[in-house]
Amino acid sequence: ILDDPDLKDIDPTVLKHCHAAAATCILEAGKQKADISAISTCLEDCKLDKERIEQFCTEYQKNKDALEILLGSIGRSPLHITDVSWRLEYQIKSNQLHKTYQPSYLVTLNVENSDSGSHPDIRFSCTMEQLQDLVGKLKDAAKSLERATQM
Repeated sequence: ILDDPDLKDIDPTVLKHCHAAAATCILEAGKQKADISAISTCLEDCKLDKERIEQFCTEYQKNKDALEILLGSIGRSPLHITDVSWRLEYQIKSNQLHKTYQPSYLVTLNVENSDSGSHPDIRFSCTMEQLQDLVGKLKDAAKSLERATQM
């Protein structure tokens, strides 16, 4: 969107806010299974002109089925981590045969979603500092949760 020549005179921040607002409107309409009259009323309340409302509703109607399928595939609850495994990977040489001696951790999160059961594992690689940062943030989150449940 930022590279579109028709939009080059618009402030990028305003353009990003407009994009976020349009995406939110589309997602909420899909989530609520809103009909065209409800969407039109909402957009009229936002002071959009009739021509833009009609264009928006036409495009929404064309893509409504695909949007509902996509939203249905996402699920309603966040993933739940059921297990964590890790292994140390030690890179001795790079592709250019330079000695690097860089340790890193390969972490695998086993996750499931209560809506649809298990999901593919989440895998990532990180340095020792990144892993320590992650562990620290998880400890902070656990402490916050513990304090919240004691109130």
